[in-house]
Amino acid sequence: MQKAGIISQVRMGSTRLPGKVLLAAASRPLLDYHVARLAQSGLPLYLATTTEPADDALATYAETQGLPYHRGSETDVLARYYETAVKFGLDVVVRVTSDCPLVDGPLIGAAVARYLADADPLEFRSNSIIRSFPRGLDFEIFSMAMLTEAYERAATPYEREHVTPYLKTGPAAHRFRNVDEVWPGGDFSGFRITLDTPEDYKVLRRLIEEHRADQLALSALLALLEAHPEIMALNASVEQKTT
Repeated sequence: MQKAGIISQVRMGSTRLPGKVLLAAASRPLLDYHVARLAQSGLPLYLATTTEPADDALATYAETQGLPYHRGSETDVLARYYETAVKFGLDVVVRVTSDCPLVDGPLIGAAVARYLADADPLEFRSNSIIRSFPRGLDFEIFSMAMLTEAYERAATPYEREHVTPYLKTGPAAHRFRNVDEVWPGGDFSGFRITLDTPEDYKVLRRLIEEHRADQLALSALLALLEAHPEIMALNASVEQKTT
């Protein structure tokens, strides 16, 4: 049986909002919500942080929470992912980023179950190949074989920093599928529930503190975003960083 696991890249350094993952909402660090919602996937979670002194706080967090983790390069995130996957014996990797406190665990669990059933080691799956989800619910699924290939062959700093560009644009043998498991339909791509700027933080605090968004299933979360344009307007002008 193949072992699948989620690797979440996490660090304290951020150009637009330093220390963002440990900022609080409802008296809890936002990283708590990320971890708790991913637990609903039924998959093991591994944190991939860096060896930078600033990230000692994240190593301490992982140890306190009983979360397995690995520390690697700050800039070569691809190597950090590869080392984490090797360390914990993964055959299938789910890539998420820790600046997504409202990521949906059941969606990821369903997508991975389908991936494992199809057993195609050269297929790359994501819910953002064709974007309809809000930013902040993104994930990618790929085999250890594909990750190893990227680790060994990706050459540019951009490919090393962002983990999956080589997989998306490299060998013609790779196959791609957009994830639509348990997707209620509609285009929600204009909403941001990711954490990268002070404006994003305001949105997430209000969603969690005023509407308990962290406790909502996917369809209810999307309905909440539609029902509160005054909240979603707070970060509507934020430009997504290129990845």
